[in-house]
Order: sequence, then structure tokens, then C-alpha cells
Amino acid sequence: MYFVYVLQNQESGLRYVGQTDDLQRRIARHNQPDPAGVRFTGKHPGIWVLVYSESYATRAEAMLRERWLKSGTGRQWLKDHLLKSSASTSD
Repeated sequence: MYFVYVLQNQESGLRYVGQTDDLQRRIARHNQPDPAGVRFTGKHPGIWVLVYSESYATRAEAMLRERWLKSGTGRQWLKDHLLKSSASTSD
């Protein structure tokens, strides 16, 4: 099982999209003080929290979805989806 995930920095609101085969380990790594192998989140201090994830059977499928979510269309879809999700949980 492979996961596409979106993390959001609690301080800055920045978002990060990635893919992994071990979601909990990867989130923990993003939040380590001096994380190796996490170039983007390592440059932006603060707590990174999971705000969205999807699962896929193969890494190839996860990588295609990750690439799409990083595109302009995908970023807009994600923004709209996250806003819709937060609006429904605050009702």
C-alpha cells in the first residue's frame, strides 16, 4: 500500500504533498528537528500535520497522483477540497 499525503505547517500554513509506503514514519520524519531527506519541510520550522491522504495499490499510481496534486489544477482542487472539508466539520 502506498499513500499520497498532504501536510500543512501549523505556523505558516504552507502545504507539502508527498508519497510514501509508511505514512506514520514519514510524518514523524518531517517533524524531526534536523530531518535528512526532507528538503522542503526541513527549511520551514514548525509542526507539520496531516490534512489529507489517499491510498494506492502501487507506487506508480501514487506518484502519478502526487504529480497531479502538485500541478496548478491539482493545487486548486486540493485547496477547494480542504476548504469544503473544513466547512463541513465546523457546522
